[in-house]
Amino acid sequence: MLVEVTTSSQQKIEHLLQEKSALIGKSEECNIQLHGNSISREHCRLSTANSGVLVADLGSTNGTYFKGQRQERFELQYPKDRFQIGDYTLRLRQAECCQQPFAEQRGLQLLHRLHQQFIQQSDAATLSDDNKIKTALTSMITAIQESIPLWCNTEMLATRLIEEISGLGPIDKYFTDPTISEIMVNGPNQIYIERAGKLHKTADRFLNNASLLHCIQKIITPVGRSVDEHQPMVDARIPGRARVNAIIPPLSLNGPALTIRKFTSHNLTIEHLVEQGALSETAAACLQRVVKKRRNMVVVGGTDSGKTTLLNLLSTYIDPAERIITIEDTAELDLRQPHVLSLEARPANLEERGRISIRDLVRNALRMRPDRLLIGECRSGEALDMLQAMNTGHDGCMTTLHANSTREALTRLETMCLLADVDLPIRAIRQQISAAIDLIVYLQRQQDGQRIITTITEVCGLEEETITTQDLFVRGKQKRLQPTGIVPDFLAGEMDAISCFNS
Repeated sequence: MLVEVTTSSQQKIEHLLQEKSALIGKSEECNIQLHGNSISREHCRLSTANSGVLVADLGSTNGTYFKGQRQERFELQYPKDRFQIGDYTLRLRQAECCQQPFAEQRGLQLLHRLHQQFIQQSDAATLSDDNKIKTALTSMITAIQESIPLWCNTEMLATRLIEEISGLGPIDKYFTDPTISEIMVNGPNQIYIERAGKLHKTADRFLNNASLLHCIQKIITPVGRSVDEHQPMVDARIPGRARVNAIIPPLSLNGPALTIRKFTSHNLTIEHLVEQGALSETAAACLQRVVKKRRNMVVVGGTDSGKTTLLNLLSTYIDPAERIITIEDTAELDLRQPHVLSLEARPANLEERGRISIRDLVRNALRMRPDRLLIGECRSGEALDMLQAMNTGHDGCMTTLHANSTREALTRLETMCLLADVDLPIRAIRQQISAAIDLIVYLQRQQDGQRIITTITEVCGLEEETITTQDLFVRGKQKRLQPTGIVPDFLAGEMDAISCFNS
């Protein structure tokens, strides 16, 4: 059975249960582990019945509720009935995988055995050609047809083997699904996906660690990266499709871990963000003016708040005649202007040689006569080089960094400048920041997964030891990004701009 658990924040987590009986509670020994003061160690038990599933409360302190009433024992029907335990709502779902032999342990064992047999019997030429893999697999299954158990669907067996060997196994369908933005594999037995900003635990799993490692190698080998015990972490980029991170044992204790962040569709525009409520029309007009007037901007926010996506969208306002240089750790920006040079940092090799950092690329880019620099993310000492570039005639630069507010972004910039190993007093660094940065845009990812702009702040200057700022747009109690009525200094005197900030 498949049990869908909905948390108080509306996050849905799916649990595939193979046994006929399952225990729910906060104990680690439970099949479904829930947390909170209202959950008992062994709260209730699910067991299959002829027409549905029986739920039996195990003497819990706060009870199990069905149809609004506390009940000791009741029966659920697929898939309409729901019941509550504390802040959690649970319901049963009939998953396709529950009807397939591969969801059963014996199916996985058979698949694992045939997978190993095929790998051992096949040469390198076969394993590198998808057409040869399909032909060889079909021949192998035909040859052992009589020994395959009656309960096994032969066609499904061949399909799954092809996915495992020539594709990406159980995540193949997620990789090609445009509605899924992220895939997270926590070892062979746990796969999560992100859809519409929400995490979902899937019922799929890899055969074993070797199968997951084979999938990782298939993804990163074509882009010239590798992962092994000597180099157990890797970042890679699949051109135009996704950014990939993998970490394997001994660093990962759960087995190989794989995280795939798929790039946003090229069809997304600033207008889409306005329609979705991520920012207002007046704020969009303000950002457009800032870019066109070649002001320096920093986009800040937490992990997965949409910083790179916004930076990519803002770049559409850049004049096509300008020479743009983008600098990133792992290239994600996809500018549409004709005169763009994209630079990507390079990690060290096994001998700890050959590393090219973001800071190295920033220094080199200044010798390449850029009209604008776009730095994917500042993480360290390259922040000082970026500020110096902004203060020496390279206007219109943009970058992103991690911070929890526009004010904290200034502190983060100070800290990163100190990592540049340059002996500068704090006041000198603050002078650099206040002179270089014109605007800070703060994004936030909400509990429902929506990514929104909450604050747009102008950096005004330095008074004594403090960098002064003023908010131009703030998301208020009405949950709308509204102008504060303050017109930024660099737009003072432009009457059409003033009307924007007072609307």
